Amino acid sequence: MPDRTPPPSIPFDHPYLLAARRLFPPALWPRLFVVGGTARDLVSGAVPNDLDLVAAVAAGDLAALGFRPVATTQGAAIHFKYRPGVGKVEIVLIPAPEALADDLRRRDFTATAFALPITGGAVYDPLDGVTALHRRLLIPTSPESFRDDPIRLFRAFRLLCAGWTLSPAAVALIQAQGWEAALARCPVERFSGEMVKALAFPAPQRFFAAMLEFDVGQSLLPELFRMPAVVAGPPEYHPEGDLFSHALETLAAVTAQSAEPLARFCGFFHDLGKLATDPALYPRHHGHEEAGAALALTFCQRLRLPAVWRTALAALCRDHGKARRWDELRDGTRVTLAEAAVKAGTTELLPLLVACDGGRGGVMPGWETAVAAARLSSRELGIRPEQFEGDAAAGIPPLTPTERQGLVHQARVAELRRRLRGESPPPSP
Repeated sequence: MPDRTPPPSIPFDHPYLLAARRLFPPALWPRLFVVGGTARDLVSGAVPNDLDLVAAVAAGDLAALGFRPVATTQGAAIHFKYRPGVGKVEIVLIPAPEALADDLRRRDFTATAFALPITGGAVYDPLDGVTALHRRLLIPTSPESFRDDPIRLFRAFRLLCAGWTLSPAAVALIQAQGWEAALARCPVERFSGEMVKALAFPAPQRFFAAMLEFDVGQSLLPELFRMPAVVAGPPEYHPEGDLFSHALETLAAVTAQSAEPLARFCGFFHDLGKLATDPALYPRHHGHEEAGAALALTFCQRLRLPAVWRTALAALCRDHGKARRWDELRDGTRVTLAEAAVKAGTTELLPLLVACDGGRGGVMPGWETAVAAARLSSRELGIRPEQFEGDAAAGIPPLTPTERQGLVHQARVAELRRRLRGESPPPSP
């Protein structure tokens, strides 16, 4: 790479290095090297959140200091410890300080393939990673980088979302072979982890676009690769044409309003049910909301995503179409929709999705009032316990669970109407 950036020096008394050194006796300092994201942050002038080290020390020395080995799916064990003020400390052992260069060459991209002594000083940069860092250029450390760990492909796509650029060498390596057989052997959690991290960056749409552009990840996210062939809907409502374009539009709109990865994830996959539509029925997708709710459960389970993500996506797939018709709904239906959102934890996500769906916008006036009514308990609604219990003397049986829910629901509807009329609450019974 031309115009090589001279490796910087980090001072001995840098506050983070001072804190890091306190974890170790001075005798070990010459054999400890800061690497990875920690070295990147120090060179960039940022404050690291965690400490990544390579150490030419004995495992017993680390055990004596409270470090414990943790097996990984990527090779050598990592010795782990958490320390307030430093963060998560992860150490990889090497046989001798002279092996540091080999360790750096086994990393993914040159922009994090440099090191510095824990005592500070000049950055050791055999692969000119500092220049790549300053240029935000993703250059593989070797021709074997992606083959050694194919999940690095998704790390590259994730970094595109943060404004990085693939180098010609990276593009050539990605295009040099098919990756699905190797990716099928990788734990899906690692892919999902990269996807979730990408969703937190400023341009998350680049992650999914890169998967399609380079035809990488069909074995992990087959739904994505089907989207371009699915009609988004009738052209008068969906001039963008295909489902992938519609999903990108919605993701971009949600991203402009929310930094939450869950909100962005649901924005992108809210029309998952359209994948279940028989092509003979295009451009209509009747019933795609319920189909999406069912698909969302297995989809998120397969990706090993948290239960709250599964619940939220299923609810939003099911309810977003009805919510878009908010002005047409009866008060009872509005409360039902709010009750479902309270149960699913989507009271903020649903109106956000309605406002962003396909970039066409929409509002739900009175939604907060409906949610407030939907949160009220039977006691808060003034329902007496004996109203549930029936009257044995009069031959009136207790209410069934469904009947109880119906009584509470009707009381919530009455409360919504009262609040919308601006009336004072009734006196306590």
